[in-house]
Amino acid sequence: MSIRIVLADDQAMIRAGLRMVVESEPGMEVVGEAGDGVEAVALARRVRPDIVLMDISMPRLDGLSAARQLLDSPHPPKIIMLTTFDTDENLYAALRAGTSGFLLKVSPPEQLVEAIRVVAGGDGLLDPAVTTRVIASFAGRHDPVRPPQLAELTPRELEVLRMLARGLTNAEIAGELFVGEATVKTHVARVLMKLSLRDRAQAVVFAYESGVVTPGAALG
Repeated sequence: MSIRIVLADDQAMIRAGLRMVVESEPGMEVVGEAGDGVEAVALARRVRPDIVLMDISMPRLDGLSAARQLLDSPHPPKIIMLTTFDTDENLYAALRAGTSGFLLKVSPPEQLVEAIRVVAGGDGLLDPAVTTRVIASFAGRHDPVRPPQLAELTPRELEVLRMLARGLTNAEIAGELFVGEATVKTHVARVLMKLSLRDRAQAVVFAYESGVVTPGAALG
């Protein structure tokens, strides 16, 4: 089955470029375009895509607010934020809200394609080095609060959470723990379930905000 994608950007030229890249790939299709956040929310709710490529800066309703509305609805799509800057505080807010990650608009086409496949498959974070740096930068401004649900994690699940915070993929975690990828997927699923998190991006934010990892520690 094809990965169904909605493009949301207020610049028609950007949308045209994104469409060209997406539709050149087998197994991907663009099912709609939106020029602002209001249109993006309405369109996504109507066509139910797998992924929304969402510009963070749009008129009427910005991409972050649009993402929050979609992520709060039943059966939300995965959302990849598109931005010009990789240090915008809004990116941290977007990851905290549950978006699957973000890409710079200057990223090469092959990186966009890979990001779509990664998010559709539910494995890994987009550009882990940038993602963890942004999260560490903003999460580190506040004293960590250790939530009670952390106590529900087994020692192995806590170890997996720390590895998620480093941006490791399932395959990389499996290599470090000397277990199969299927076992890692089970651990990740249980971590997300026990902590009531939507995906790996939220797990990274949670790890920093709860003090499971500290800024700088997970980047090496």
